[in-house]
Amino acid sequence: MTAKLPSAWGDDYRHWLAELKLRVERARQRAAASANRELVTLYWQIGRDILERQQRQGWGAGVVDQLARDLKAAFPDMRGFSPRNLKYMRALAQAWPDETFVQQPAAQLPWFHLCTLLDKLKNPDDRGWYAAKALEHGWSRQVLVMQIETAAHARSGSAVTNFSERLPPPQSDLARDALKDPYIFDFLGLAENAQERDIEQALTRHITRFLLELGAGFAFVGRQYRLEVGGDEFFIDLLFYHLKLRCYVVVELKTTPFKPEYAGQLNFYLSAVDAQLKAPDDQPTIGLLLCKEKNRLVAEYALRGVAKPMGVAEYQLLREVPASLETTLPSIDQIEAELRGDVPDGS
Repeated sequence: MTAKLPSAWGDDYRHWLAELKLRVERARQRAAASANRELVTLYWQIGRDILERQQRQGWGAGVVDQLARDLKAAFPDMRGFSPRNLKYMRALAQAWPDETFVQQPAAQLPWFHLCTLLDKLKNPDDRGWYAAKALEHGWSRQVLVMQIETAAHARSGSAVTNFSERLPPPQSDLARDALKDPYIFDFLGLAENAQERDIEQALTRHITRFLLELGAGFAFVGRQYRLEVGGDEFFIDLLFYHLKLRCYVVVELKTTPFKPEYAGQLNFYLSAVDAQLKAPDDQPTIGLLLCKEKNRLVAEYALRGVAKPMGVAEYQLLREVPASLETTLPSIDQIEAELRGDVPDGS
């Protein structure tokens, strides 16, 4: 039980205690991050040494097994020195061969995030993109896997927009990067012929997963958000506020291919939100038309004559995982099981 505070201490003590708790928690987080960086740097150095000695001395794969036995004997209480994990260290040094690795985002990620990048991706630029985003947004390993499997790097910033003409830099660049194309809604469990209302309801039921697919910064405001203009009622499918862009985002969902008249309807909603909801410090409201499919050239022509900033993107209710994500490296589950001691060491 918490002892009763002397009345003379008042709120000052409680405020001080809250501040101290916050400082302690931040210090713990910094210490954990520092310890992780030290461990990852050690693993990278070990991997680099294995590579150099195999190349310079001509040592074969057997050196990995021998090194694993010797390190385990020297540090029996320390996990991570199995032959399989040592091979991941070598793969890490191959993927990031330069000394500048220790200053890159990847060096600040947990070890199994790095194993995921090595296991799932072959392209160095793709690895760098996902490492930076994982660090920026605090993705868990599961989220990182999901983002890779849905090719987030290829979809980011790919929507058709008129932001460069309707928003000043750097707001236009930030807004463009905030939109994807296509959006993957496979988590809804709906068939391809689902109706707009069904998709809206499912998205709001799975709002956490929906916000994750939208990307960092989106805050949900409401579904079928009511606006009154000149005595008439209008309802926005989905309304969000973007914390980084500092603006409202109107999302209209269409289960048909894109039509130019959809842009006119969305333009009206954006004008109404700017007039009724936008605060003086907010940036202009942007819109997103989510359509079953689109003709990119038709969408580009349609947005040229629209006054408000908006984008057009497709959505998919089923996900296709590219076969190119498969590699010959052991799976992350195998690595985790080995470190727990559930399976014997192997080559």
